[in-house]
Amino acid sequence: MKERPILFSAPMVRAILDGSKTQTRRVVKDAQPAGIGRCHWSKTGWAHLRLSGGCSCQPVRCPYGIPGNQLWVRETWAVQHEYDAAAPSKIGSSARWHYAATEDLGGLRKRPSIFLPRRGSRILLEITDVRVQRLQEISNEDARAEVISDGGCLSCGNSEPCGCNDPQPDHRDGFSWLWQSIHGSDGWHANPWVWVISFRRIAL
Repeated sequence: MKERPILFSAPMVRAILDGSKTQTRRVVKDAQPAGIGRCHWSKTGWAHLRLSGGCSCQPVRCPYGIPGNQLWVRETWAVQHEYDAAAPSKIGSSARWHYAATEDLGGLRKRPSIFLPRRGSRILLEITDVRVQRLQEISNEDARAEVISDGGCLSCGNSEPCGCNDPQPDHRDGFSWLWQSIHGSDGWHANPWVWVISFRRIAL
């Protein structure tokens, strides 16, 4: 079983833990955002996309894996003070792992998620589906799976609560706002190709 690391912010970690987040999107590196039709996708993990500087489609493999593979989550963390000067690879078996997403680290040395070693990860995910699409093609249902707060009502366009007889929360609006808060407005308007990764949490 292949395992790969994946980074998540504190709010996303909490959403995974409570079961409300079951999907994530990551930009396909070097893929041109425009000038290409529907790409071809293989269940073995390959997408055929036009890469920057190229004039024809080329196979690009999803770096996160294929359905059935596992992802271990990296998040902001800390251990007790006796390991303050230790590199992550040198932290011993007596370490007590603490996570900023769900506890106050107090005076402990907070460490970036990128440096969390495998043995310190508390969340393991199984990939259930992988596909590629343009960023702005996200559906309202998928935006909800990304655990995006409501951005208003699809039926009447008003912010909630509204007087609509059939309110339909617009999660896509919230997703657009979140994406731009991370990648900037250009990151949204460029409408890049993204890996759409669906997953379920594995009990440890």
